[in-house]
Amino acid sequence: MSSCPLLTLNCGVQMPALGFGVFLIDAARTAEAVNTALRSGYRLIDTAAVYDNEAEVAEGIRRSNIPRSEIFITTKLWVGDHGRDRTLRAFERSLSRLKTTYVDMYMIHWPDPAEWKKTVESWKALIELMKEGRIRCAGVCNHNEENLEMLYQHSGVVPAVNQVELHPFFQQRSLRAFHRQKGIVTQAWSPLGGVRGYVGKAREVVRDVHSHPVLKGIGEKYGKSPAQVVLRWHMQEGVAANPKSMHPERIRANLQVFDFELSEEDMTAIRGLDTGVRGGDDPQSVDAGTYPWHGEE
Repeated sequence: MSSCPLLTLNCGVQMPALGFGVFLIDAARTAEAVNTALRSGYRLIDTAAVYDNEAEVAEGIRRSNIPRSEIFITTKLWVGDHGRDRTLRAFERSLSRLKTTYVDMYMIHWPDPAEWKKTVESWKALIELMKEGRIRCAGVCNHNEENLEMLYQHSGVVPAVNQVELHPFFQQRSLRAFHRQKGIVTQAWSPLGGVRGYVGKAREVVRDVHSHPVLKGIGEKYGKSPAQVVLRWHMQEGVAANPKSMHPERIRANLQVFDFELSEEDMTAIRGLDTGVRGGDDPQSVDAGTYPWHGEE
């Protein structure tokens, strides 16, 4: 992925700023989507145990014939598997499904405020795995400032990445400022704002990036789609992003955002779209019972 910037994480590892996400991609279509993404130039593939498509991600990587060492693989620990022993078992299952001896980023998918002790145990287990070289970096998703501080206080280790809902309509500026202060990379899930569902629960879209007049107008100036404008906005804001698509032409188009630069006027206009409203769940309200998926076998 030569044209994509590499971000140096606090663990010393470099991560592509733009990756390919596979959330809500049906398992039957995942392998070909991953293969298409890798052949198009992506070098970061983002999956999770709860997506139920880790094995298909591995198949897509195999089909691509791209060496494993050139691919940054991220997967995640589900909230129902918190606690040291369950975390270590869940990691082994993910590793087996991914058909690899290590992952580049292993993340705690959600905090569990109701069982915070178990979240801390999981974080310490990730640090163990990192010291063993079985994961190159440890990260988290959906953690707020207090969560991040507490993880550090209990372990002395700051997460390399916090992956959170972030798009023009929900910009998380305060959290991003905190990340910069602590040396944490902000990574966006739902970077195009298309939160249509979460683990089978219907959810309305906060806004429609593809038809928004501000984004369409900016795109016309550069000969780019609104989606490309938004992904470019993420890059210029210093936010890593993992867009997903099942359509080959969109997979390729989402990567074509490094041949133009938004003006400060355009950046300001996009910043003005922030509503402060989430499309997904409030992370502080999620616990192991919210979505009772269990990876324990």
